Amino acid sequence: MLDNRPSRWDREVDFIAIGSGIGGLSAAITAQEHGLSALVIERADQLGGVTALSMGEVWVAGNHHAAALGIEDSPESGFRYLQRLAMGYGSDAAILNFAVHAPQALAWFEERIGLAMTPIRACPDYYYTVSNDAVAEGRMLEVEPFPGASLGEWQARTRVSPQMPYGLTHADIFDAGGTANIAKWDFEKMAGRLTRDERCLGPGLAASFVKGALDRGIALMTGASAEELIADGERVAGVRVVTKEREIFVRARRGVLVAVSSYERNQDLNRTLSRQLELGSMVFATVNGAAFRLTGPLGARVASVPDITSLGFTIPGIEDEDGKPVWNSALPVIGQPHTIVVNRAGRRFGNEAFYRSFYYLIDQIDGGDQTHPNFPCWTIIDAQAREKYPFGSLMPEAEWPEGLGASAATLAELAAKIGVDAAGLEASVARFNTWCAAGRDEDFGRGNHPWSAWMCGDPHQRPNPNLGPLVKPPFYAVEMKRMGGTAIAASGILADEHGRALGWDDRPIEGLYVAGNSMARMETGAVMQSGISNARGMTYGWLIGRHAAGQPSAALAEAARRMGL
Repeated sequence: MLDNRPSRWDREVDFIAIGSGIGGLSAAITAQEHGLSALVIERADQLGGVTALSMGEVWVAGNHHAAALGIEDSPESGFRYLQRLAMGYGSDAAILNFAVHAPQALAWFEERIGLAMTPIRACPDYYYTVSNDAVAEGRMLEVEPFPGASLGEWQARTRVSPQMPYGLTHADIFDAGGTANIAKWDFEKMAGRLTRDERCLGPGLAASFVKGALDRGIALMTGASAEELIADGERVAGVRVVTKEREIFVRARRGVLVAVSSYERNQDLNRTLSRQLELGSMVFATVNGAAFRLTGPLGARVASVPDITSLGFTIPGIEDEDGKPVWNSALPVIGQPHTIVVNRAGRRFGNEAFYRSFYYLIDQIDGGDQTHPNFPCWTIIDAQAREKYPFGSLMPEAEWPEGLGASAATLAELAAKIGVDAAGLEASVARFNTWCAAGRDEDFGRGNHPWSAWMCGDPHQRPNPNLGPLVKPPFYAVEMKRMGGTAIAASGILADEHGRALGWDDRPIEGLYVAGNSMARMETGAVMQSGISNARGMTYGWLIGRHAAGQPSAALAEAARRMGL
């Protein structure tokens, strides 16, 4: 191991967490609760990381909230669910480690920091009806509204989301008919919560952990970039930090955690680590691959799992904090009634209402002519969709902005405007309308997954909440662009069951930990399930804090013995 110790240390603590999302904060809190002094370093000016940009869901199989509702579930069932769907691309040990410890970490944070979580009722696993170990509800949890004022001077310095309706809970949204029925949402309740700064979804989850750190007097440094990890020849010993004012060398006696999310805003890394081209992003500019820059000189091993390209679009005139266009996710827009997605041939090519199936098809390569047959692609809607449903952040009653795609009185005219085969588009719409009348998509099974109906269906649409014909002019088309998965990437740093970064010799790099989206997703392999990213950040943060304090968990070995693994 290299030895790049400075001539002096400007500051000393036991444990350093680089990154202030749920992974970094949970580790710092756990370390401090187990007797260590902790420091959190955040490159941005606000705390919360990409956790604050998420829907705030936490997926935990066999949690005590589900048990209280009488729902039959267990960590072992959660393990089997993930193991089956990981398709061999994950690690059985990592899957079991997550499944066993997630319920323990959840209960610990609820007890120690007052984290207030509640089940999202009627929210099924993605693969409910596909996997015998999927459940109809109970694994997906959300934070209860969090009082932002309780953060004191850190209230304005704790991130909220420009995309998520964080004044409402999942219960508020889906009890009112879901994302397709935004006009029926209780905007008076939302306005009241926003006025009082009561944060739901990702902003509420992130704020809960910021409050946990503040209550323990954990030092928080914002606007501080971790530029280099310091080693002493035997272990990672500290961090070189650069602020606007100066350079600081901070010693970490018991360990350094890298939890800086992924690399979504770095186009070169998107292309070379994920094979995703010209990726748009909903996340901020600091999510640029710092995990690899920091851990690479120490020999950290990079691992990858199958990735998918998400789809998104921008609405003219709306910009984010970096002056870039604000991205809207195509989910749930493309799964709503009166909506389809077509390729250049004017043909549908997948189940638009189930992104886990649909997005894999975007980067499909036709080896015969070396093209992406399904990209570019366009979302097509009719006037019914405009009248009833939001198009991203564009509300039904809002005027269609100039520069957002194209519109026309007929499908043939629309096809000509966007360069799509007119006969193919007309035939696709006619065929899709037939399936809508029957209530069953015989081509791609759209609307067959219960999760699709919950997430993007209209419960008032009969006979299938995800199927509605395109018959009413004018028709609209918007080209879909590749978009990141809110920093959930294919590649990350490989870690062991305690969150220790592994070298290419498969041995732990002493004193170096990774968590969150900086850590390779060996718990998921080929699958993704809403809530797992936040849950794995929380769980591994808890495991890391314990290990750094000399109190590692032994539950994995016992669970593996019990299950014969």
